[in-house]
Amino acid sequence: MTTTQTQVPQDIANQIVLPTGHLDEEALFNAYKWLRTNAPLSQVEVEGYDRLWLVTKHSDILDIERQPELFPNGGGPDNPGTHNPILNTKAGDQYTLQTHGTLRPLESLQMMDPPEHTMIRDIAQGWFRPVELKKWNDRIRDLADKVIERHLHEGINELDFSKDFAWFYPLHVVMTLFGVPEEDEPHIMKLAHERFGVNDPESRRAGIDNDSPTAAAEQNLANIKDFFAYYTTLVEKLRKEPQDNLASLIANARMSNGEFYPIKMCIGYYIAISGAGHDTTSTTSAVIFEQLAKHPEQLKAVQEDLSLIPNLINEGLRWASPVKHFVHQAAGDYELRGQQIKKGDRLMLLFQSANRDEEMFKDPTAFRHDRKPNPHIAFGSGPHSCLGQPLARLELRILLEQLLPRVRNIELLDGRKVLQTNFVGGVKSLPVRFELLSN
Repeated sequence: MTTTQTQVPQDIANQIVLPTGHLDEEALFNAYKWLRTNAPLSQVEVEGYDRLWLVTKHSDILDIERQPELFPNGGGPDNPGTHNPILNTKAGDQYTLQTHGTLRPLESLQMMDPPEHTMIRDIAQGWFRPVELKKWNDRIRDLADKVIERHLHEGINELDFSKDFAWFYPLHVVMTLFGVPEEDEPHIMKLAHERFGVNDPESRRAGIDNDSPTAAAEQNLANIKDFFAYYTTLVEKLRKEPQDNLASLIANARMSNGEFYPIKMCIGYYIAISGAGHDTTSTTSAVIFEQLAKHPEQLKAVQEDLSLIPNLINEGLRWASPVKHFVHQAAGDYELRGQQIKKGDRLMLLFQSANRDEEMFKDPTAFRHDRKPNPHIAFGSGPHSCLGQPLARLELRILLEQLLPRVRNIELLDGRKVLQTNFVGGVKSLPVRFELLSN
């Protein structure tokens, strides 16, 4: 039975929808809580954006994500590229459509729907299986040690944990798995940060009018162009000289007719892995370090029993929820939580809210390294759940195993900053002081 919708105050709608609203995390999470309590599924209008359903509850997000035919990402199999799963301004989407003729300028999994999504995902699905990743354990552990040695020193360290350490490790791992030369990593690092910083004044590229309603779309398309310029050469090289790495597997995948997949599909894969795979892992590692500084008793417990690290990672993922949203579009009418969803309606899935849902998590505003069960959906759910999550977990586990036994006296310093974004990101600056013991 349809219920009357509670009117959402405009300041709460703005807090969640606008990238600037995500700078004040306390206000943001208070807004999420207000919605979960008073209007868990509600339509809002924010100037410059399409009308949206804000989906705040864990169970509702699972319901939507497990029905990709009814709630497609990119417009559905018959209308690919007609819907943007990343929230942008109406002017920004119109700019992308006019410039490219589609809202899918990048051939990435997040913009695809089954059966195309299933076929493309299957190219690398096997490579990311935990049993296959085991052969990389020693290599990744060696990479973790080298990053620690390069960026930290024995004794007192005073640094920005995010910028001076956490950013480097996951990128170095992914680029190594791609076979990208280490000297090219700074270029990819710059592009990766630009990709998710299109709404952040400190991360944007120069030369674009950032006061324009199309600025984020222009930033995104310029970023994709630069990624293409670099990765096209890599694909061509790997097709001539295949290697035993992830990038080569993707570059040499073939369609059912025996032909290579288009280069743009390979590059879409590369951008997704080098961008999202880097940013989500670095954000989560910084959040874990920050919370251990706030809870030294939890740091001590994990140091005394490293088998607790997987649970710690789960809680770090729940707490950070570095992917904040995806937007789905209803392909038909549907009733959810007593509300009538109409065909064509857009639904903004709020993962950060779902991961603090009081119906799913006991004491959800407490960071607990030993939380069990922990059914977070930081990696999404259903067919669009994160392909690279086994690698992200492996990277984080190995880093924490190599770093935490040597750390003590973590002190948080002034200057913490978060990325101005409503999509992917979190802590971008975390000044700390701590002692690193000899290995």
